[in-house]
Amino acid sequence: MAVEIREIHTKKELERFIGFANDLYKGDPYYCPPIFFDEMNCFEPEKNPALEVCEYRLWMAYREGKPVGRIAGIINRRANEKWGFRHVRFGWFDFIDDLEVSKALLDTVAAWGKERGMDALNGPVGFTDFDHEGLLLEGYEYPAVMASLYNYPYYVRHMDAYGLRKDADWIEIQVYPPKTVPERLDRIAEIVKQRSHVHTVKVKNSRELVRRFGIQYMDVIDEAYQKLYNFQPMTVKQKNYYKDMYFPILNFDFVTLVVNEKDEIVGVGLGMPDISDALRKCGGKLFPMGWYHLLKALKAKKMKSFSFLLIAIRPDYQDKGLNALFFQDQIPVINRYGIQILETTNILETNAKNIANFTQFDHKVHKRHRAYIKEI
Repeated sequence: MAVEIREIHTKKELERFIGFANDLYKGDPYYCPPIFFDEMNCFEPEKNPALEVCEYRLWMAYREGKPVGRIAGIINRRANEKWGFRHVRFGWFDFIDDLEVSKALLDTVAAWGKERGMDALNGPVGFTDFDHEGLLLEGYEYPAVMASLYNYPYYVRHMDAYGLRKDADWIEIQVYPPKTVPERLDRIAEIVKQRSHVHTVKVKNSRELVRRFGIQYMDVIDEAYQKLYNFQPMTVKQKNYYKDMYFPILNFDFVTLVVNEKDEIVGVGLGMPDISDALRKCGGKLFPMGWYHLLKALKAKKMKSFSFLLIAIRPDYQDKGLNALFFQDQIPVINRYGIQILETTNILETNAKNIANFTQFDHKVHKRHRAYIKEI
C-alpha cells in the first residue's frame, strides 16, 4: 500500500508527532526520550521565540493507517541571511526501515522548500543550534545523552539512497578527568589571569547571575558561536527564553564565569549532571513520577557521568588561553562529585581548538554525527 503523507494541524496530531519517536525506539536501551512538554513548547509560537525568525511545517507518514515516519520542514530566515544560503532544513526525522517512507517524507520537505524559493535541503538540524542536530554515524553502542540525537544505524543507508551528501560532521568525546589539576594547566591559568587581567567568578544561583550580569552570559555565547555551523544570531527574546529555560535547573557548582577588570563576562563554561537515565525511566514525561527522577539526577551530590555542554569565549579574548581557567576551576568540583566520565556535546570536527580542550586529558572519541545537504 502506498505511503500517505499527512500534515500536522491540531494539538492531538502534534502529540502523536512527538510521541512517534518514543514508539519507534521503544525497548531500545540507548535511546534518550526528550522532555515531552519541551517538545510541545518548541512548536508553539508564543512559547518559542525562534519561530519569530523561522517558518515550519510538520508531516507524518502513514501506511495502512499506521504511522511509519515523521519530519519537520524548517526555514530559518535569519540564518539564511547570515550565511547567504537558501536552505530548507529537515529535522525531527524518524521512520521505519522502509526507503519509500523516508523518500516520501524528504520529498515533501524538498517540495515545500522549493515553493518557498529554497535551493538546498539540509539536515537533520533544528530551528537553531540549541536544538538537536546531526545524524548518528558512529557510537551506537553508547547510550545517548539528552543533548544529542540518537537514531538506528539504518538511517545512514536511507540518507545515502536519497542522494544526500556530507555537509558537516561533529564528534563527541568521553573524557576521564584527572584527580588533580595538572601542574602545567594550573601554571598556564595563573599566567593568563595576570596577562589578560581576568579571573573566575562563581555564583550561587540563577537569581544572583541575572542580578549581577543580566543576560551577558547569553551575549557571550551568541558572540562566540557566530562562526559555527548554521549559526543563527539570537534575538533578545531568544536569549531570555534560553535563560529562563536553563538557568533555573543548573547546578551552579558546574558554572564557571570568567570576567575582566570591568566585571564583564568574557568567558563561560557550563556542564550539568547526565539526566539521560532519568529521562529513560520516565519516558520524558514529568508526571506522575518523572519530576522525581529528574530532580534526583539534577540535585545528586555524587554521580558517575557528567555532560560538558559548552565553553564560549568572547571573540576579543579568544586565543589568550582562557580555556585553562575553566578546567582549573572545574576539575576539583568534578572530583568532589565523584565524576568518572565527562561527555562532551557535539563538537565540529574542524573545531581543532575546542577539541584540544578535551584531548589534553585521557579521552576517547566515541561518537560521530553528520549534517547532510542536497540541491533541490
